Amino acid sequence: MNKSFETLKSILGHSVRAVILVGLTAGPATAWADEKQPEGAPPTEEGAQPAQPANNGDLPKPQSDTDVAPEVATPGAPAEGVVNQAGVGGVTGYGRAGVLELGGSVGFQLATDYRQINVSPTIGWFAADNFQLTGILDVANVSVNDESTTVFGILAEPSYHLPFNRTTFGFLGLGMGASYVTSLGTGFAMAPRLGANFIVGRSGILTPTISWQYTTHDTNMTGDTTVVAVSSALRANIGYTVMW
Repeated sequence: MNKSFETLKSILGHSVRAVILVGLTAGPATAWADEKQPEGAPPTEEGAQPAQPANNGDLPKPQSDTDVAPEVATPGAPAEGVVNQAGVGGVTGYGRAGVLELGGSVGFQLATDYRQINVSPTIGWFAADNFQLTGILDVANVSVNDESTTVFGILAEPSYHLPFNRTTFGFLGLGMGASYVTSLGTGFAMAPRLGANFIVGRSGILTPTISWQYTTHDTNMTGDTTVVAVSSALRANIGYTVMW
C-alpha cells in the first residue's frame, strides 16, 4: 500500500510541474499574439488607432477665396461719422453714407503754343448714400507761347454718384470756390465735373473725369477802372483714390 501511494504522489507532482511550466510559456506567447495583429484585421478596442489614408502624392483640389463685393448704396439717412474698412470683402460698399475717400488726380493738355499740367489732391466724404462732399486743391501750371504762370484753386464740390452695378458708378459734381493766378490775383472759380468711378481691387477707385474750368479775376488797369479777366478751359483728368 505504501509503495502504491508513493508512486501516485510522484505522478501527481510531475503533472503539477508540467501544468505550471505550460502556463508560464503559453501566457507571454498569447499576449504577443494579441499585440501583433495581422495586416487588414480590425484594431482592438483598447488603444485603437484610426486608419490612415494612403498617400498617393495627389494635392487637394484648389478652392476659390474670391471676396464678394458689398451691395451698392441706396438712398438713406445722413451718416453719423466715418465708416471704417469699406470696400470689397467688407460690409460697406462705395457710395454708402460715412465712407471717406482720399486721393487725387492729374491732367495734361497740349496744343499749339499752349501747355497745361495740373495736380489735384482731393478728400471726399459721403454725407448720405450716393451724395458726396469733396474738397479739391488744384495746382496748375499754364504755359502760353514762351510765358508761363501758376494757377492755384480751392473748391468745395457736392456730387451725386449713380450706381450701375457694384463696381461701376457715374457721377456729376459742381465745384465752386476761389482761384489765385500769379499775375492776376484772386478770383471766383467754378468747375462742373462729369465722370465715372470704377472699383479697383479691394478699396481703390479709378476716376476719369471731364471738367470745365471757369475763373474770373479783377485787374486794376488805370485809376478807378477795373477790368474783369475771365478764363475758361476744358480739362480731362484721371484720378485714383482709396476709400476707408
